[in-house]
Amino acid sequence: MLATFLIGLREGLEAALVVGILVAYLRRLGRTDALPRMWAGVGLAIALALGIGAILTFGAYSLTFEAQELIGGLMSLLAVGMVTWMIFWMQKAGRTMKATLEGGLDRALTQGGVWALVAIGFVSVAREGIETTLLLWSMVQSFGDTPTALLGAVLGLGTAVAIGWLLARGAVRLDLRRFFTWTSGFLVVVAAGVLAYAVMDLQEAGALPGPFTALAPVDALTGAVATGWPAFPFGWAFDVSPAIAPGGAVASILQATVGFMPRMTWLQVAAWVVYLAVVGILFVRGLRSRRSSAPHTTPSSADADAPVQSLTDQGAV
Repeated sequence: MLATFLIGLREGLEAALVVGILVAYLRRLGRTDALPRMWAGVGLAIALALGIGAILTFGAYSLTFEAQELIGGLMSLLAVGMVTWMIFWMQKAGRTMKATLEGGLDRALTQGGVWALVAIGFVSVAREGIETTLLLWSMVQSFGDTPTALLGAVLGLGTAVAIGWLLARGAVRLDLRRFFTWTSGFLVVVAAGVLAYAVMDLQEAGALPGPFTALAPVDALTGAVATGWPAFPFGWAFDVSPAIAPGGAVASILQATVGFMPRMTWLQVAAWVVYLAVVGILFVRGLRSRRSSAPHTTPSSADADAPVQSLTDQGAV
């Protein structure tokens, strides 16, 4: 519940800020007549995200186990790719996001018609919606406790909407840059865990070699799939199920935070380590380069808190 709450909060707040910028800009221009068309696009984006979630959830029931695992693994890989792209996109485009959105809205108002405004609202929210749907679906599949995980996601999204509304009204201040930095770091770890779970799905489907295929190394004494170094590379890396019960509270917390499972294959461990090392290093390097290139201003300046200032000022107006 905690993991899905944080994901819903982070992704929902990003979408809420985008919508808040568009709404505030239209009101500042005196074009409140265009708001229903923009909200129609937002509604279509939400419907698309819910539709994808429903198809992934209910469409898999008629498939074989191997097909379900294959689709689950591929969707999890897609979610990891989208989250990774979003993390680095926010590092580069976060400062210019407001100007980009307002420029697109200007073009829609002057050159386009009804469908242009609908498209602006749709595109602005659809990316976050699809990304959130895929990531939450992958995590729900890995946790197995669907009601609790979905409740956490709904609470996170609801909290994000409330915070976004308060920000737009100027009723609350939030250091958005620091918030997105910390949550992006958390998402790097979460994405590593989702990637490890995707590898397990693909191994169970037979798309990757592992303990469920003929390439699995067998323990000569027990006849079971080997565990530890003798099982490298297609067996179990470790199995601590007797100490940490799968599905228990400790196992759920570890899986939600760092992607740890009581029993993992060597390919899972390798994917987790490589992803965390490569993406983590690039993420930290991007933070350092952004800090070194940032102008030396006081924390209360407009540059240091541009997203908060813009929304607060527009809400006050």
